[in-house]
Amino acid sequence: MAGRLLALIIKEFLALFRDKKSRLAVIVPPILQLIIFGYAATFDLEHATLAIFNEDSGGFSRDLAARFERSSAFDVVGYPRSEAEIAPLIDSLGTLLVLRIGEQCSQQVAQGESCPIQVLIDGRNSNTAMLALNYVRSIVTDFNQEKATLRGAGLPARLTMRAWFNPNLESRWFIVPGIIALLAMIVTLVVTALSVAREREAGTFDQLLVTPLHPWEIMIGKAMPGLIVGVGEATLIIAVTVFWFKVPLVGKLSVLYPALIIYVLSIIGVGLMISSFSATLQQALLGSFLFIVPAVILSGFSTPIANMPEFMQALTYLDPMRYFLTIVRRVFLEGAGLEYFIHDLWPMSIIALVTLVLATWLFRHRMY
Repeated sequence: MAGRLLALIIKEFLALFRDKKSRLAVIVPPILQLIIFGYAATFDLEHATLAIFNEDSGGFSRDLAARFERSSAFDVVGYPRSEAEIAPLIDSLGTLLVLRIGEQCSQQVAQGESCPIQVLIDGRNSNTAMLALNYVRSIVTDFNQEKATLRGAGLPARLTMRAWFNPNLESRWFIVPGIIALLAMIVTLVVTALSVAREREAGTFDQLLVTPLHPWEIMIGKAMPGLIVGVGEATLIIAVTVFWFKVPLVGKLSVLYPALIIYVLSIIGVGLMISSFSATLQQALLGSFLFIVPAVILSGFSTPIANMPEFMQALTYLDPMRYFLTIVRRVFLEGAGLEYFIHDLWPMSIIALVTLVLATWLFRHRMY
């Protein structure tokens, strides 16, 4: 059996890389897309989650906190009671930023001094962080002007900011790691979706039926090139991300690659399902792009999932890119370990298992 599988896998690689155009199609377009996205893509923000850590009990601090609570730009999601509660809240994506009002703030303002206010912000999504900081500045500025007019003195609040995970809030640090998930999906899906359709269009599909290979063996032979190409393509893109775009890889590759393999397997399952339905290469390509566009939109790559309607948010749980996008960004920017991704790994594993089983069943059904 191993010899038959190896022969089929070699045959698939020869079919994929037998001419120069096919080799260039697998390598060059993803690199060009990576460069274009890396320099050109930007995002917008509509909502921002906020936690308020008020160490002062005076009237001034309560008025300032109330100004943020009434703002339509923020949703207050918590009130930490100690400094130790801040880090877990940001690490777990529980809030985008924490407004920290210092001790004796109201007393300092009453004495004619400025009150220190600190904003701790999650810098993993730098574009979102910068937009959120603009909202904070606007609210504090308006509040300062109002209080200064009433007091006839200088500005009462002095704002300082600190971004976590992305100190300089470089948008490329957020965008480019996400492109790893995007391009790995595109390349893997196209390679696997064309595999069976290519056989049918070339007239060699019937030859597979007379071989001693079982349907599941043929599926493994079709899946292995996609797995190798997908992981290899992702490796190339990771190298470009680190060495060309200088995005720091804080985490370990030993954490990233198990998730990458599961992600690629889930895409292979989808690609083989599309290939089983397709009778021509054109149908396979159309089916691939019919999946790619919704998958990218629902993943949160281009628009925040929190801004989507509830029924659309429910659909995102069927998208494997949603889960891997979170994993790759957290590994790159914060160095998170596998223990932080259990809630992302098991849904992605189920998607991979279901799609591969369905692809095998569809392939068997179309054979007989």
